[in-house]
Amino acid sequence: MLTLLLGAPLAAQACRRVRPRSMPGEVRGAAMPVGHRLRRATVEHASGPAKRVRVAIIGSGPSGLNAAWRLERLGERDFAVFDLEPKVGGTSTYGTDGVVPYPWGAHYVPAPTRDNPALVALLDELGVLLKVPPGAQPRVQEARLVRAPEERLFIDGAWHQGLFPYEGAPKQTFEELKRFNREVDHWVRWRDTRGRRAFTIPVQRCSDDAEVTALDRMTAAEWVEKNGFTSKPMRWYLEYACRDDYGLTLETTSAWALLFYFCARVPSPGKDSEPFIVWPEGNGHLVRHLSGVAGKRVRLGQLVTDVVPHDDHVELSAYDVAGGTLHRYVADYLIFAIPKFIVPHIYRPWREKPPPHLDDFNYGVWMVANLHLSKRPRSKGFPFAWDNVLYDSPALGYVVATHQRLVDHGPTVWTYYHPFVDHDPAKAREKLKAIDHAGFCDSIVSDLSRAHDDVESAIDRIDVYRWGHAMVSPRPGFIWGPARRHAAQPEGRVHFAHSDLSGLALFEEAQDHGIRAAEQILRAMGRRFESLVG
Repeated sequence: MLTLLLGAPLAAQACRRVRPRSMPGEVRGAAMPVGHRLRRATVEHASGPAKRVRVAIIGSGPSGLNAAWRLERLGERDFAVFDLEPKVGGTSTYGTDGVVPYPWGAHYVPAPTRDNPALVALLDELGVLLKVPPGAQPRVQEARLVRAPEERLFIDGAWHQGLFPYEGAPKQTFEELKRFNREVDHWVRWRDTRGRRAFTIPVQRCSDDAEVTALDRMTAAEWVEKNGFTSKPMRWYLEYACRDDYGLTLETTSAWALLFYFCARVPSPGKDSEPFIVWPEGNGHLVRHLSGVAGKRVRLGQLVTDVVPHDDHVELSAYDVAGGTLHRYVADYLIFAIPKFIVPHIYRPWREKPPPHLDDFNYGVWMVANLHLSKRPRSKGFPFAWDNVLYDSPALGYVVATHQRLVDHGPTVWTYYHPFVDHDPAKAREKLKAIDHAGFCDSIVSDLSRAHDDVESAIDRIDVYRWGHAMVSPRPGFIWGPARRHAAQPEGRVHFAHSDLSGLALFEEAQDHGIRAAEQILRAMGRRFESLVG
């Protein structure tokens, strides 16, 4: 079990330690068993008269909730959001049963620029931004930005500030780092003939110039090799970026996606990336606000089992998990705000023969655990930060939920992230399913004990979430290939919205597609307004 999660070298080290005690907690995951049982329940099986709704939204993750938010803010209040899960958020969902709320997935958004009016509008509504003159760059309230220290790295037996492995690195590494930073500056400075950046957020604002899109046709490993970045610390740093944002390796990540990671949030050459906006519950704070705007129109525990499009309306059936009944709805328009791999199971035109472009969509496999601690374990070297990474671990380390509360002692919650970076996602999913709660806990405690020798005694509970299809994977050829464009096109009154349409699992991308779908529907209704997404 340890070898499955930690790899052979670290597993061998762990086996020499005393086996961790049995740990309280549970394994959680999406409510898939219900979904698998009812996939063939159709609108014809529904009982009672049909219920009418103007706009039906399937999925209460960031895309679906942002679509609902945009409809509501533009005066269209006749909508319903359906979701099988008992809580909103998708991979931005969160927990509330700790000393502070904590994330189960996405845990930050970068400070927005004026080029992203949708995120600016939402954050302004949340009271996160300071008042600035019209046309000026948005400014975030200091208390909402991640506080120092932001990051640290455990390497050679101690914690060090920052994430780059400077300690003991040869001269070659520093020369390569300077060259890499010059490469980043080049792409941050770069503009096409229309004045568009090579890399920015959201993706639909990026340049599609051939010089840029050619990067998507090679792997990050090929780009790294081509540019002579060969030192071990440098390659670790670049691969960490692929694992951190994409759950991939240098060999499986698009070179375009690697450069996006380093360039998209940098305002100008030589500057640092835009700072992060964080809350204890991560992006759960955003989805909680959006869910509050939608209110009772969010219908949880509702499994949509069938969607049937017609020329002038859309039929759908939804199974009420608690009541055990199947209901039929008639909507004027419908938004699929769920990952593309789910759509063919419930969208009737695609059931027998899904469109071929869906074959290009791949999804990463993750394990996320929340460790509830009664105290802070010992920590040698640089003090606790918000993000805490172990150099030689297959996991990504942990984020401290209490960091923004200025509470550096006593009980806390650590959110531990572990991507399964196997080349074959199907095999990774089988591996994830094969590990039980005790196996996950053994791995987590063994991994963290190398950096905190008393961590086990500080843990009260470990809960684990299995994400079998956590996030879309920006593998080579996907970002600028045809599949994304095909998948975003509406089919009559049926629209599509999800971060996987960008190829990057970011809140801003989910928001962009949710708002775009909502605005397309409002235009079809004859509404006039100023777009937030262009």
